[in-house]
Amino acid sequence: MEETPVSIVLITHGRCSEALTTVERLRALPAKPKVIVVDNASADGTAQALRQRFPDVLVVGLPRNIGAAARNEGVARVTTRYVAFCDDDTWWQPGALPMACALLDAFPRVGVVTGRLLVGAQQREDPTCALMHASPLRSEGVPGRAILGFFAGACVMRVTAFRAVGGYERRLFLGCEEALMALDLAALGWHMAYVPELVCHHYPSTSRDPVARRRLLARNHLLITWLRLSVRESLRETLAFAHAVRRDPELWPAVASALRALPWVLADRRVVPPAVEEMRRQVAAARRAHGRMNARVSVEAPSAVDGAVAAAMPRASK
Repeated sequence: MEETPVSIVLITHGRCSEALTTVERLRALPAKPKVIVVDNASADGTAQALRQRFPDVLVVGLPRNIGAAARNEGVARVTTRYVAFCDDDTWWQPGALPMACALLDAFPRVGVVTGRLLVGAQQREDPTCALMHASPLRSEGVPGRAILGFFAGACVMRVTAFRAVGGYERRLFLGCEEALMALDLAALGWHMAYVPELVCHHYPSTSRDPVARRRLLARNHLLITWLRLSVRESLRETLAFAHAVRRDPELWPAVASALRALPWVLADRRVVPPAVEEMRRQVAAARRAHGRMNARVSVEAPSAVDGAVAAAMPRASK
């Protein structure tokens, strides 16, 4: 029997019971993919509990919390062609992963497929799904809709594509990390696709700090702007960010944090090709139009996609 072509990498931090529940669901998938859990230095015994309850699961315990870059540690141990990502509060619906693998087999220039994210027991569709479904990008040659972004905790990726861009940027820590990867993937010629038939479930953890998250999202949005966009676009986004901060003083710590990061950002600055920047402008324009049509966005379950920096940024910069 051929080996399952996909492994699952799940990252967790300080949410032992949620991690145990999610791993139980993943192990029950009919495709029986290998599950790799990367524990971001939890102090609640998560790694020990996982090893004791699931001896067949590879648990990687990190000495400190490195945020989204923990996924890099998981992918370093993947031996399959594809890798599916989860967080400790997301899991794949049966049948989704074999379908994702078949699509990646059929479309060799697609680096990432992301699916429909259903939130909570009511299975409410994450608002970002509608944005991706309405993507203005040309979708010839890809399954579903062509996009410039994805759910970091609910996507299936070609391992070669992940490694080609160097994984997630450790210095962003958490929040918007997939935005930088999406730009880098597009710059290398990889396509991304939203396929609503691929279903993933998200039960948002109650142990969140919404203010800290908004600040991280805002800071990282600004850093990614400086890292990858042209001078003109960087200035436009920075001015829009300044207007947002004037309206919301809670974001001032994000400014200070971004300024402290300037030395490494300028050293690592690598502007994307004009075609990729144009794709980003098209997506931003569509997001603004969608925002005008749907002025009220639920904040009960924040999106897992960096495109949902709406909580921190003005509409002019979405």
